[in-house]
Amino acid sequence: MAQEIISDAFAKGLFIALAESITAGLVCSKLVDAPGSSKVVLGGINAYQDQIKTQTLGVSPSLLQMQSAVDPEVAAQMASGVRTKFASAMNLDEARVIGFSTTGVAGPDAVGLHEVGEVYLAISSERGTKVFAEHFSGTRFEIRQACLDRALVLLREEIGLF
Repeated sequence: MAQEIISDAFAKGLFIALAESITAGLVCSKLVDAPGSSKVVLGGINAYQDQIKTQTLGVSPSLLQMQSAVDPEVAAQMASGVRTKFASAMNLDEARVIGFSTTGVAGPDAVGLHEVGEVYLAISSERGTKVFAEHFSGTRFEIRQACLDRALVLLREEIGLF
């Protein structure tokens, strides 16, 4: 599926920027396994700590303080933040960049009121910002893998809309 994403994005003149928390680079790594990825993938930020989310991606510190990082609006701000930052850094029209983010709880313990397996994925593109709430079960590895699999499906679907 990664090859399909890369090929379709290239054919449509699109680029991908990633901000990953729960997946910590899995999505970016999977995409760059595909030949031609250097023509599409701008890069990724592993924003595991809240301070990186605020200082690098522009996520609201008060939002993180009130809701924690496991929140749909945090995912949305991560996706739009990475899209804006990478488009600017590469001097690209932001309309050609898709920002994608992941945040959630992989376990083994819950985070506050957020259960293990609670995940938010977000896409920011010229079509707007969309957040997808998921709940995966399994081990830490299985939850992160399920998040990766869902991320690839969502990216493929978004690129298909262009």
